[in-house]
Amino acid sequence: MKLIIAIVQDEDSQILIEELTSKDFRVTNLASTGGFLKSGNTTLLLGVDEDMVDSCIKIIEKNSRKREVTSTLMNLSLQGEGYMPYPLEVTVGGANIFVLDVDEYISY
Repeated sequence: MKLIIAIVQDEDSQILIEELTSKDFRVTNLASTGGFLKSGNTTLLLGVDEDMVDSCIKIIEKNSRKREVTSTLMNLSLQGEGYMPYPLEVTVGGANIFVLDVDEYISY
């Protein structure tokens, strides 16, 4: 058995969860926040049999799209005038996926 941890954009999470559950994957979702843009993410936890890992990853890939956003997190320092927001184009979305071995699984 494997534990898949997938971090996806909030915008992609609902459709992704619906597709995973329709294919009989059991999903636990956790609200999370990205460190760079401080934007909302969803962290999905899935316990998956080894032979189903590739199928699960393909579903995540299909439903997690990348997009360009403009962020004003970067600031320009102007001498004597403080900080001024500087717009920055950033690519967000997609998924970060971790696949871990499970030594033991217990269900009560």
